[in-house]
Amino acid sequence: MMKKILLSLCALLPVSSFAEDQAKPPNIICFLVDDLGYGEVGVYGQKKIRTPHIDKLAHDGIKFTQFYSGQNVCAPTRCALLTGKHMGNAAIRENSSHLRGKMPQFKVYQKQDGFPGQAPLPAEEVTVAEVLKEKGYSTACIGKWGLGYPLDEGSPLKQGFDFFYGYICQVQAHNYYPRYLWKNDSKVDLPGNDRGLTGQTYAADVMREEALNYIKQNKDNPFFLYYATPIPHAALQVPEDEPSLAEYREAFGPEKPYVKGAGYLPNKTPRATYAAMVTRMDRTLGMMRTLLEDLDIDDNTLILFASDNGATFNGGYDRAFFNGNGPLRGKKCDLYEGGIRVPAIAAWPGKIQPNQTTSNITAIWDFLATVCDMTGATLPENTNGISFLPTLLGKEQPQHKYLYWESRLTKGQQVVRMGKWKGIRNNVMKSGSSTPLALYNLDSDIGEKKNLAKQFPEVVEELERYMRSARTPNPLFPMGALEKEYE
Repeated sequence: MMKKILLSLCALLPVSSFAEDQAKPPNIICFLVDDLGYGEVGVYGQKKIRTPHIDKLAHDGIKFTQFYSGQNVCAPTRCALLTGKHMGNAAIRENSSHLRGKMPQFKVYQKQDGFPGQAPLPAEEVTVAEVLKEKGYSTACIGKWGLGYPLDEGSPLKQGFDFFYGYICQVQAHNYYPRYLWKNDSKVDLPGNDRGLTGQTYAADVMREEALNYIKQNKDNPFFLYYATPIPHAALQVPEDEPSLAEYREAFGPEKPYVKGAGYLPNKTPRATYAAMVTRMDRTLGMMRTLLEDLDIDDNTLILFASDNGATFNGGYDRAFFNGNGPLRGKKCDLYEGGIRVPAIAAWPGKIQPNQTTSNITAIWDFLATVCDMTGATLPENTNGISFLPTLLGKEQPQHKYLYWESRLTKGQQVVRMGKWKGIRNNVMKSGSSTPLALYNLDSDIGEKKNLAKQFPEVVEELERYMRSARTPNPLFPMGALEKEYE
């Protein structure tokens, strides 16, 4: 109830000058892809995978070279996107399978659905969907949720979305031929699927059609579409009739098959399949943009394309073959640049000048602030984002003093990005803040190869102060030895 009261009060406050100047509220599409690395898009240097529609989006708009995900894995990034909070302030800070024994609702999920579910986004969190509903928007989430279940407060329908279609549980999203998907709070069977390697209904295709239909149905109203495609997250699966699959198989030549025993479903040509998945997803973006043009609403629609974390390491995916993270160190699950710096592109005909590149340091938790700036909504309290609307419009951009992450994975890491500097502390779970900070100058060392901590002790000291002040302990996601320092 308190959340609804705050939102209603916010709606009564004065709107921004930008929103006042708009004849009609802009439509907003967030096209979030899953595990796509920094180097896996043509305009970011990819040579083996074709992404013509993503590349055209960049040609028509603006490409970010220093855009960061919310976290190094799926669920917390989605939390950061929706709530505008970094990992020192977020309600969900990692994928939450470790909570199964502590949260009784997981047993209910397992019994009802066969999948464990994830920790619910708390009811008191204010999401971008709730903010936009107060401004008269229709809201939809189509794709992968991972922040709760229909039975609890984390349901998309209880977090501001009018419509949901897709995977509620991230674990189910490891198969593109599931027996069913969720439509709002009910299961919808997918014809011809038996949870095997193939089937008659490819989940990503059904999601695409739902998204296109949603746009058609809401062409006359302001809408927010959060399109959270599971592609290209493993398992590696794509329909055999995908035209690019045969092309990639021929181009890549004989491959070493990926076997089921290694963790995901088997695949005889994993490299070709992965590339075909990305190209098929790229085609979905193209279809979406064509529809916007056909409906004559493209010039009133902002599209933000981004990935939820860096390139992965499992399921048969070959990061070295594709140079998936380009020049960046690390991968999904750690906080080096390869885990959190991601491709991001925005286009908005008539508002964003075409063929731009920005090095502005931006994080996915800036999305909520940007949406508020665009629509005249008031930014909820205790968020960490800064609107990047000025960057989109070619105006002077306010800067973050710093960005912050923490992760319990890979023995625990803390990271602060401050201007050109990045400080990273490892082994946090065991040693807390006693592990020396490594310092990198990302302007001259994007690969984080040269530790400059000894040369710049005053920078290290400043970053360490931010590491301490940026975080609020979250009892669901304790950082081991570090927590003792906050007692």
